[in-house]
Amino acid sequence: MQSPLELTDQIFSPPAKHEALRDEIYCQIMKQMTSNNNRFSIEQGWQLLWLCCGLFPPSQSLLRHAQKFLESRRREPLASDCLQRLQSSLRTDPRKLPPHQVEVDAIQQNSTQIFHKIYFPNDTDEIFEVATSTRIRDLIQNISKNLKLASADGFSIFVKTHDKVLSLNDADYFFDSLRQITDWSKQAKRIKEGGPVNIVYHVFFMRKLWFNVIPGRDAKADLIFHYPQELPKYLRGYHVCTKEEMVNIAALLFWVKVSGDKNQIAMIPKVLKELVPGDQLKAMSENEWRKNIVTFFNKQAGMTVEEAKIAFLKAVCRWPTFGCAFFEVKQTSEPDFPDIVRIAISKTGLTIMHPKTKSVLANHPYNKIANWCSGSTYFHMTVGSLVKGNKFLCETSLGYKMDDLITSYVNMYLRERTMQTRGQRYNM
Repeated sequence: MQSPLELTDQIFSPPAKHEALRDEIYCQIMKQMTSNNNRFSIEQGWQLLWLCCGLFPPSQSLLRHAQKFLESRRREPLASDCLQRLQSSLRTDPRKLPPHQVEVDAIQQNSTQIFHKIYFPNDTDEIFEVATSTRIRDLIQNISKNLKLASADGFSIFVKTHDKVLSLNDADYFFDSLRQITDWSKQAKRIKEGGPVNIVYHVFFMRKLWFNVIPGRDAKADLIFHYPQELPKYLRGYHVCTKEEMVNIAALLFWVKVSGDKNQIAMIPKVLKELVPGDQLKAMSENEWRKNIVTFFNKQAGMTVEEAKIAFLKAVCRWPTFGCAFFEVKQTSEPDFPDIVRIAISKTGLTIMHPKTKSVLANHPYNKIANWCSGSTYFHMTVGSLVKGNKFLCETSLGYKMDDLITSYVNMYLRERTMQTRGQRYNM
C-alpha cells in the first residue's frame, strides 16, 4: 500500500519541475471527475484539484476551461475554494515542490484551513494558520503581529530535525521549505538506516540577527526571545566579565528561579550551575558565592521576575559579545592560533577568540571578508582581497550555520545601503 503522500508525489512532482506537464494534470483530474458516478472517486478528485490549484495555475489557453469547470460545479463543497486558490496562484510564483504532508492530511480531512504549531525559545508555543501560498516573510510578520512585537526585523523561522537546526529563507514558500528539509533528512536517514523512515521536525520562531536590540525597549521580545536565547550563552562562559558582574547576575537569575522568595536562599549552592558561568564556578568557594549572591539578592526587593530578566539583559548587553552566535571549531590555517578556537559572529563581523582565555585573536568586519563557503565538515573564508587575501580554514559540522548567519548579516547591510541610496536619490 502506498501512502497518500507517495501518491500525491507521483502526481505533482513532475509538473512542479516541468511547466509543460501542468495542463496535463488539470485535464486528467477534470476528466476523471466528468460523468463519474462514484462519489468516493469524485471526492478524491476534488481533493486533488484543491491541491493542484494551490501549487500552480494552468496555462492561459486552459485557464478559461478550468474556471468554467469550477463555476459549473459551485454546489460542490470545494469548488469555490478551488476557484479562489486558482485566482491566487495566478498572482504568485508557482510552488517548486509537491504538497507537504500537512497539506495532504488537511484536505483528506476536508479541512481547507491549515494550522501549524510554532515553538518559541521561552518553552511556549502557539498554533498559526498557514496557507499554501504563505511565504516565510508572511509568517514572520503574522507571528510578530500576533505577539505584539515592536518590530519583526531580525527574527526568523527555523526548522529543527534530529540532527540540524536550519533557518528558512524569507522569500520561500513555507511548505516548500518544510518539504525540502524533511526530504533531505529522509534521504540522509534512509542512506544511514535503510528502509522507510519517519522524520520528526519542529518549527521555531527566534531572533536570528541581533541589531537594534536594546533591552527594556520591547519587553515582549525581551521575555519571549532575548532572555531565553542569551541565558545559555552566558552560563556556557562565552563572555568576559568581572566577579562583581557575575555575582550581580547570579542574584538576578536566582531571583527569577525562586520568584524573589528569600526563604529559598539555602538552596543557592545546589543551583550554582544555573547562576554562574560554568568556567567560573571555582573562582570562589560555594560559601563565598552564596554570601556574595545573598548581598545582591537582598538589594532586589520589590522587583518582579520579568524585571529581573530584563535587568539580566541590561547587564549582558554592555559586553561586545552580547547577541553573538558562538562556534567552537578546529582551525588549520593559522600556526600562531590554538588548534581549537571560538568564533563569534555578530552584527559587526566575525571574531576569532581563544576558547580558554577568551582573548581576541582576530577581528574581521564584514567589509573585509571577501568570500566564504561551507560543507558538511568545513567552513572556509578569505579575508582581504580575493587575489591576495588570507584564507582561514576550519573543520566543523556547523559550517552551514556560520555560512547562513554571515550571509544574512551581509544581506541586511546591503539592503540598508540600497535603501539609503534610494533615499538620497529621492531627496535630490
